[in-house]
Amino acid sequence: MSKVRSTLLFALIAALLLTGCVAPAAPAAAPAAAEPTAAPAAEDTGVNMVLMPKFLGILVFDQAHQGALEAHAEVGNTGTLDFLGPTPENSVAGQIEILTTATTQGVDAIMISNNAGEQLAPAAKAARDAGMTVVTWDSPIPSSEGEQVFVAQVDFDETGTVMADMALNILGAEGGQLAILSASPDAANQNAWNAAFQEVLKNDPKYASLEMVDLVYGNDQSEDSYNQALALVDKYPDLKLIMAPTTVGIASAAKAMQDEGLCDKVKISGLGLPAEMVSYTLNGCAPEFALWSFVDLGYLSYQVAYQLATGMIEAKEGQVFEAGRMGSFTITKDPTRDAGLRVLMGPFTVYNAENVEAASK
Repeated sequence: MSKVRSTLLFALIAALLLTGCVAPAAPAAAPAAAEPTAAPAAEDTGVNMVLMPKFLGILVFDQAHQGALEAHAEVGNTGTLDFLGPTPENSVAGQIEILTTATTQGVDAIMISNNAGEQLAPAAKAARDAGMTVVTWDSPIPSSEGEQVFVAQVDFDETGTVMADMALNILGAEGGQLAILSASPDAANQNAWNAAFQEVLKNDPKYASLEMVDLVYGNDQSEDSYNQALALVDKYPDLKLIMAPTTVGIASAAKAMQDEGLCDKVKISGLGLPAEMVSYTLNGCAPEFALWSFVDLGYLSYQVAYQLATGMIEAKEGQVFEAGRMGSFTITKDPTRDAGLRVLMGPFTVYNAENVEAASK
């Protein structure tokens, strides 16, 4: 390029700059301050839980499931709640298998109505070692091994007195012979209630007129219980009362007495469900029986297991906690077992012709 042309070009550029037709290049902008980034929220996987009854097909356990479902929705748990139980014929091995499977599948918490006695303890201990929350309800592990807390429907010692009082009310001051028709020999709750009942009969002079003659098992199956009730009547001609601390047993025994036309001779009492007992109470076969709310028992058991699993409470004596609509409870030492902790629900309700119809609806 010639010297003259270069000079003219530089002059033109200078003029344009002076008139503002060409803007000088802007300095590079400073980088904008970065917005603070929130830490990613932990994935909410919820608490996966299992409610295990003694076995399936029993109305009171279905009611406990209803209560657990109510609590599950109330606490907003996004995990699962499965209702898993064995068959009546395979309850012991079935419960052990369900607990073992739940452990290997990483279930967070399980609630067990134990029908396997001490046989369940090794599987419960293995579940605890794997980090699972293990709560029992309705029926505990006798040694409490592997179990963190037992949710007791009522005080087991009190059950003996309630049964004795009902027997005395039905038979009157003259008393008479009675027998116990229980569930299975491995049901810890049944065994404790029967022992408490026998202890009261033996040691309290108030019940001296009541003579216990036998203890048999119907395995919480209707046909077995029905047949055992009839066998008791055949074996003891002077029998006046069959005490059945099991909802299956009491209904089956009452039906047996009704079918055989024996309700005037042999009365039935124990622990029963109003919906199943209303006709037998009104016709005089089972004048009086008792129970508690299984819906509430399922609800409370869920609350205890969920709060333990989430770290809201600890399995320790003196721990106080709120259980939703049921209010405040305290974990205490279980007075009916050498080791173990208990949450006591209660109370008993005694049913008779005056209140059974209303309760059955």
